[in-house]
Amino acid sequence: QMQLVESGGGLVQPGGSLRLSCTASGFTLDDYAIGWFRQAPGLEREAVSCISSDGGSTYYIDSVKERFAISRDNAKNTVYLQMNSLNADDTAVYYCAADPFCSWYSADFASWGQGTQVTVSS
Repeated sequence: QMQLVESGGGLVQPGGSLRLSCTASGFTLDDYAIGWFRQAPGLEREAVSCISSDGGSTYYIDSVKERFAISRDNAKNTVYLQMNSLNADDTAVYYCAADPFCSWYSADFASWGQGTQVTVSS
């Protein structure tokens, strides 16, 4: 059974950093692109970033470019999202999802983790 587990969320002050991890079990991550999505209270889930299965292509929404970096270590079956210069607008539950190809649409992703809370507050 395909499972994704996110970790690394928490409470951080504005300007701080966090690194989220998305670890897969029950399948080999090599064959899948991984997307990171987030959902803030009262808002729809939005795509944040995506990395292709071989790591050769990465994508970011404009609001996180230059601040977030997605990477993967297929040997560890894990994808990371390094988040720097965090601000209150980044507060949300962050989810990772797997699909053969990157997409900005959550409906395209079949497998999801349970999410990890990121709260940016002083």
